[in-house]
Amino acid sequence: MRLGFVVNPIAGMGGRVGLKGTDGKVEEARARGADPRSPDRARRALEALADRVPGATVLTWGAPMGADLAREAGVDPEVLGEPAGEETTAADTRAAVAAFLDAGVDLVVFVGGDGTAADVADALEGTETPMLGVPGGVKVYSSVFAVSPEDAADVVASFERTERREVMDIDEDEYREGAVNPELRAVAWVPVGESLQSSKQTGSGNVESLAEGFADGVEAGVTYVLGPGSTVGAIKDALGFDGSPLGVDVWRDGEVLARDATEDEILASLGDRNVIVVSPIGGQGFVFGRGNPQLSPAVIRRCAVEVVASRAKLDDIGRLRVDTDDPELDAELRGWTRVRVGRFERRLMEIA
Repeated sequence: MRLGFVVNPIAGMGGRVGLKGTDGKVEEARARGADPRSPDRARRALEALADRVPGATVLTWGAPMGADLAREAGVDPEVLGEPAGEETTAADTRAAVAAFLDAGVDLVVFVGGDGTAADVADALEGTETPMLGVPGGVKVYSSVFAVSPEDAADVVASFERTERREVMDIDEDEYREGAVNPELRAVAWVPVGESLQSSKQTGSGNVESLAEGFADGVEAGVTYVLGPGSTVGAIKDALGFDGSPLGVDVWRDGEVLARDATEDEILASLGDRNVIVVSPIGGQGFVFGRGNPQLSPAVIRRCAVEVVASRAKLDDIGRLRVDTDDPELDAELRGWTRVRVGRFERRLMEIA
């Protein structure tokens, strides 16, 4: 197998510092102290590929778009070109994919978010060469991504067919203002495997009773870290404050300690007892790792976790997922958990 492997090195930088994306915000993300997210996820994917598909030939692009990360992962790649300048751009991604096509790759694996997926799909337009995403961005609305870096390697090693799937993206400026309007950017061939995520859904159902029940049960002195989404948004309303619809808010004893908080602001607001409140995002079932990177491993390890969701959403997703950037924490979080589905009712769900 000949694999083209390309990395968007700045994907996901804006997440933990509260920017909800990196489009047009790279310098601001750096000024806030953001660290790149995608290189580590690329290394994890490459290490897993080397283990699961040891005979594959990996073709890639110059540093920081793959060559250096491949070598760090113990892979000896064929490097077909270099980025045009010091800062990588969408044009660099498209150039890399065009070179992969000329070299006759069987599959293009990329690391990034929805914007990167759109760039890869654009370069593959008119071909039947499939693409597979390793999730590295803040927004992952498209159904062309594997669930995790390791799952991407599993898909590469085991897939027997491909199918057409949608590449979606949203306007990040609208997203920062609380509007989620996914736009179809392309339709691409994607390898099919059990570890491939579905596209996000935006509906959540009626959660008023759930929110009221949660608000009735808040405890004095406990710090509540309230994640994004409409379900947790209903809890914020029930607590009596105007929360950030797509950000993380911190609340204790009737006071909002941080609104649309960064990872550092969350950590600074935590007290002796802390509870993270999250809801699975759309049809994917992720409670951590999609749309809430501010809830980092450092935050999660200092908090109890409460998952809330409507019954209809749980019926649709079947099971929950986590992808925190910390495989050990992911393993700790997996297992069965009770999800609040009503004023008093809870449902037992597996975090897979």
